[in-house]
Amino acid sequence: MMPAKIFRLRSSSRLLNLVLLVTLWFSLAHPAQARQTAPDPQQQAQALLERLTPEERVGQLFLITFQGTDTSSESPIYDLVTNYHIGGVILLAANDNIGDPEQGVLQVDRQVFSLNRQLQQIAWNASRQAQTNPVDGQTFTPAYMPLFIGVSQEGGGDPYDQILSGLTPLPNQMALGATWKPDLAEQIGGILGKELSALGFNLLLGPSLDVLDTPQLGSTNNLGTRTFGGDPYWVSEMGRAYIRGVHQGSAGKIAVIAKRFPGHGSADRLPEEEVSTVRKSLQQLETFDLVPFFAVTGNAATPEETSDGLLASHIRYQGLQGNIRATTRPVSLDPQAFNLLMSLSTLDTWRQRGGLMISDNLGSRAVRRFYDLTSQTFEARRVALNAFLAGNDLLYIGDFSSASEPDSYTAAVRTFEFFAQKYRDDTAFAQRVDASVLRILTLKYRLYANFTLGSVVAPQTSLEEIGTSSKVVFEVARQAATLLSPSQTELDDSIPDPPNQDDRIVFISDTRTALQCSQCQPYSLLETRALQDAVTRLYGPSSGGQISPGNLSSYSLNDLQIMLDGSLPDAPLESELKRANWIVFGMLAPRSDWPSFQILSRFLSERPDLFQQKRLIVFAFCAPYFLDATNISKLNAYYGLYGKTPQFIDVAAYLLFRELRPIGSSPVSVSGIRYDLNSALFPDPDQIIPLELDLPQPELLPTPATPEPTPSPEFHLGDVIPLRTGVILDSNGHAVPDGTPVSFVFVQGSETNSTRQDATTKKGIARTTFSINLPGALEIHVESENARSASLKFEIPSPSGEVLDTPTPTLEPTLTPVPPSPTPIPVEPTPEPPLQPPPTRPGFGDWLLAVFVSALVSWLGYRLAALIGKNIWGIRAAFLAFIGGLLAYSYLALEMPGTQALLKSSISFGTFLGTLIGAALGLIAAIAWQFAADRSRQKATE
Repeated sequence: MMPAKIFRLRSSSRLLNLVLLVTLWFSLAHPAQARQTAPDPQQQAQALLERLTPEERVGQLFLITFQGTDTSSESPIYDLVTNYHIGGVILLAANDNIGDPEQGVLQVDRQVFSLNRQLQQIAWNASRQAQTNPVDGQTFTPAYMPLFIGVSQEGGGDPYDQILSGLTPLPNQMALGATWKPDLAEQIGGILGKELSALGFNLLLGPSLDVLDTPQLGSTNNLGTRTFGGDPYWVSEMGRAYIRGVHQGSAGKIAVIAKRFPGHGSADRLPEEEVSTVRKSLQQLETFDLVPFFAVTGNAATPEETSDGLLASHIRYQGLQGNIRATTRPVSLDPQAFNLLMSLSTLDTWRQRGGLMISDNLGSRAVRRFYDLTSQTFEARRVALNAFLAGNDLLYIGDFSSASEPDSYTAAVRTFEFFAQKYRDDTAFAQRVDASVLRILTLKYRLYANFTLGSVVAPQTSLEEIGTSSKVVFEVARQAATLLSPSQTELDDSIPDPPNQDDRIVFISDTRTALQCSQCQPYSLLETRALQDAVTRLYGPSSGGQISPGNLSSYSLNDLQIMLDGSLPDAPLESELKRANWIVFGMLAPRSDWPSFQILSRFLSERPDLFQQKRLIVFAFCAPYFLDATNISKLNAYYGLYGKTPQFIDVAAYLLFRELRPIGSSPVSVSGIRYDLNSALFPDPDQIIPLELDLPQPELLPTPATPEPTPSPEFHLGDVIPLRTGVILDSNGHAVPDGTPVSFVFVQGSETNSTRQDATTKKGIARTTFSINLPGALEIHVESENARSASLKFEIPSPSGEVLDTPTPTLEPTLTPVPPSPTPIPVEPTPEPPLQPPPTRPGFGDWLLAVFVSALVSWLGYRLAALIGKNIWGIRAAFLAFIGGLLAYSYLALEMPGTQALLKSSISFGTFLGTLIGAALGLIAAIAWQFAADRSRQKATE
């Protein structure tokens, strides 16, 4: 019996020693919150790349579209993910990826979440099973590489949003541009990033960084509201803020791909319909169209506002490609033009940092029409190869079918096989593939530090926060609302009062519907009664009774067309219009199949008898440039609202009843009101530009009982006077764009002895310095375009001290001050270096404290057991107490659940208390062990 007992004791001691060693190693390896340097994404990508087969490498180059939501093992998308290792997918409403015909638009968010989860699960499962390479017959286990799951969600609903319900209905880019508030663009980007990430998306095709140069009046071939505006500086500012918001909202889990590079704002065709030609020089591109793309690539100030990729548009530029002919390829397929663009220093810097280039849809109507017009056959493999060799890393292929390949799946498979074979046969091509795949994998590692299914798929609980941010959208709608014509003063004179209870109002709305999927029920974009219902809810009997519901009626624009055509005699709309006091139109953008503004123009031209002597109001829930000057002159008020979501309709009702004042400004030129954006961004000539000494801000000290006057600065010969303007405002009341020219004028003695120093603005402010080289009177003022400042005057004493006047600077206005109506934008203070945040986890000293506490409790446990003659159990108790203390410390250091509350008040005290509890639990475990052993022995003796 004795040897067996000794063996058991020795075994127990060895086991305890082993546990103790592991615990000590774990504690030492993580002495303070497991401080390990985050793995470098590019190094991780390189290590993974070296393990991939040619088929796996080639597959990563492709973004695929597919039909429906079937992801079963028999579906094409299952095969493409499992056996061809595609890099990602793009979900499209047109492909029925979004929406269920049975549920319609009721559960779209959950349907999309489920689909995205299934797609990532397929990729994960494929990496768990061995496969046989069909080329060489070798068996291999594919590496797990998360899919890019992308979507284009531009805001504003159909046709440029893929998900029409379930998410917060966000404003479009032009509505954001009309606010002139980058912080609102950042907030909207944050909402989009959070909600798309919650659904499992990790790739956003957007925002568009087009600068809308010349809006085309009355044309359906325009960008509409798919742009932040028509000025490169402001598009850059809004784009930067939007991208920053998406990154922050998604916690860095969404890759942002800025669209339509190198810019489609000067084109005369829609990018989806036809390859257009822009006749601009490279210099014009660099100073206009490319400016926003520079701002979010090499010129971006932070990683958060840097675009992860650019989507190369199918467009031709004369400045890049010389004399454009029918056979000239778009930039996206032209290696020479593409390389010329990417060699620009700003873009080259961004590419060296890992910037990704993605081709626009290679199966689009625009690409197919290009090949048809040039008498070439659309061959999927050749088109993909041309796009890749041009310089694109990731190839977006939609409908890739052709005469020789009847379906997109077959065309895609043959393209993959063609690329894989070329990889094996062509060393230069293989190197090019490896370089692109390295960029792709690096970006994926930036999204996910570890390629595990748990880190990739979104948790189900994230769906609870979707669709809850309507307040921000209302704020955008409020600040974007623009009174296009007439001026606010003229409107107040012509219509001094809003509608009252006795007024009859006829609402005519450009009613539209959309489909979330081909078999889904129609989804209303702007209902016939939308404006009427908003007015009734906000001003009806239950909200003050400002109007009588019986005096309101609503009709569609189609009803108006029927009335104008005379196809329905005694149309009720005509009789309603005759009795109306107010006629209110709600308009959407024209389409090729629905010339909405032409119907409004017909009404204004053909039936003036129905609106003369009445209040005629038009709300444009779209771009503001579809009416000409003659038609606008017939309106009492023409408002630009830009968006058609419920918040914008509510703002229209508030504007109608004068409860809100329109404070937005159009971000694009509007020829019908002679509004030229370029001129509007010049300094407002009616302002007095603030001018002051650019002195350091005094340190804030406690205010004394009797404040002492601040001494005026004195300047002498040889001194340097630092100067700065205040915020210079443009004609819309916003800070002028960066780079606006400003002249500081220095007059010494007489006008003939004047000096000019040119400067440019930054955040609306210009700065300069002036070296004093003459004694006497010195007068300084600022000029920028037609705006001017008041003067600063100084008296500079001579070296002999003959001038005894105190050199006190004085302001003498040279113009009659006319204060601008908008509130000046506050000057942003120079950011202070960020303070180091206090530690939130135990440090090395805390680890030493934990070891000491554990050892002390261990020793006390041993001594107590030895005093009662149980040395063996004393050793066990000591071991368990020491282990329990170090395990408790490790739990704290790794920030496991519940630790923050314990460490909140004091990290050292929390460490002490946690370690003490852990050691005590170790002693309790030893006592329980002894008790169980005693009971076991009693039963054995019985």
